[in-house]
Amino acid sequence: MNLDQTSAPPGGAVTGDERTWAMIAHLSALVGMIVPFGNVIAPFLIWRARRDQSAFVGEHAREALNFNLSVLLGVAACYFLAWLLIGLLLLAVLVSVWFALTLRAAIRASEGHGYRYPLALRIVA
Repeated sequence: MNLDQTSAPPGGAVTGDERTWAMIAHLSALVGMIVPFGNVIAPFLIWRARRDQSAFVGEHAREALNFNLSVLLGVAACYFLAWLLIGLLLLAVLVSVWFALTLRAAIRASEGHGYRYPLALRIVA
């Protein structure tokens, strides 16, 4: 399944339940603001639980997982660069972009469309 930003769901329209779970897969990353590594754990759990029931939900959850793993690597790099003071600025930009793209992906999922995060590493295939 190819989740580019203009693709329609395969095999016709997706159900409301599938759209809801796909949206939750993206928004579950916000758990990372409260629980350490929650931004990776929550999408992973949804991906593992729902990927066999719905290809649409599985693809969105995997995309959210890959994006949040990429963000986690970016945060680690920012902390490493913090001693140069540029890391703090980069961290602020990264968090802002992470939040905006997470909301954008959740909106696209709620509309029943695919979404691919830009610049995300495809770690989980």
